[in-house]
Amino acid sequence: MRIALLAPPFIPVPPPHYGGTELFLAQLAEGLQALGEDVVVYSNGESKVGVEVRSLYPSAEWPIEGQVYDNLKDMNHVSWALADAARECDVMHVNGVPGVVMSRLVSQPVVYTMHHPHLEGLSEVFRFFPDVEYVTISDFQRRKERMPRMRTIHHGLNFADYQFVEEKEDYLAFIGRIAPVKGVHLAIAAAQRAGIPLKIAGEVQPMFREYYRNEIKPHLDGTLIEYIGPADLAAKNELLGRARAMLFPIQWDEPFGLVMIEAMACGTPVLALQGGAVPEVVKEGVSGHVCRSLEEMAQHARSLALSSRVVRQYAEERFSLERMVEQYRELYRELAAGAQPGEAVA
Repeated sequence: MRIALLAPPFIPVPPPHYGGTELFLAQLAEGLQALGEDVVVYSNGESKVGVEVRSLYPSAEWPIEGQVYDNLKDMNHVSWALADAARECDVMHVNGVPGVVMSRLVSQPVVYTMHHPHLEGLSEVFRFFPDVEYVTISDFQRRKERMPRMRTIHHGLNFADYQFVEEKEDYLAFIGRIAPVKGVHLAIAAAQRAGIPLKIAGEVQPMFREYYRNEIKPHLDGTLIEYIGPADLAAKNELLGRARAMLFPIQWDEPFGLVMIEAMACGTPVLALQGGAVPEVVKEGVSGHVCRSLEEMAQHARSLALSSRVVRQYAEERFSLERMVEQYRELYRELAAGAQPGEAVA
């Protein structure tokens, strides 16, 4: 079985810093290849994932401004990739809305992983494509949709890439885009209430520079609140591994939150506000706490008494890369064999 995995053309696979979708695709591609599947990734030419890569655009382009020309670049990339893959692949796995819209141009089965929250406008578009197999990344996300062919496959991680650290230092961590929906300003407020230093890692995209200047920068004193910039895998291991806890004060219906399991992989508990799939990812009192307020988050930060080993064990049992890859391979095989979802394939 030959499988085409289509990434957006803007960020390399795997990503050097930001890029949850690209990290997901890199680990899925290499996991499938390790099981003996034939995989090709369509991305930009800077991608270094350990499988065959095909590119229309030689270079990455991030951050993007979100202009019409960026959207056209994405559509151009996807239409080329689908046309190329249609000549030799058995299943197409797309990871952006243009791939869904252009799925009517190929005869092979198409899988779409929904990396975005529920939006009525998108769901209305999906209604025109009932033959696409939609994969939601949480049950929370799936319950909001009405497409006829859906299943949930939680993200997984290669835990070998994440260093378990049992002895923690007395600081809190935040990793994510410096954006209002990620709640960076709330992480600062919680750390200030707790009186515990906070180290912030993430990129400032052009559209959120004013937010950074007005809401984040005034609090940076290098002692209690510190901004260390974007974080690659090594920096994530260092920052998350030694942190007392990771703060996740999300302000939108987060469909999953991959960074939460990255923290758990390091044995670091997550203190999160209720939002989206958070209660599916964080097991209350085991891998962290789901908090109702910033004050509760600050209280948990001060009195945290969770076992680092239990946090890591929980994450390995629930969010392993092997489990995720096997579930996707089962889906591809069903579709390639022409089975309906849930039917056994010989």
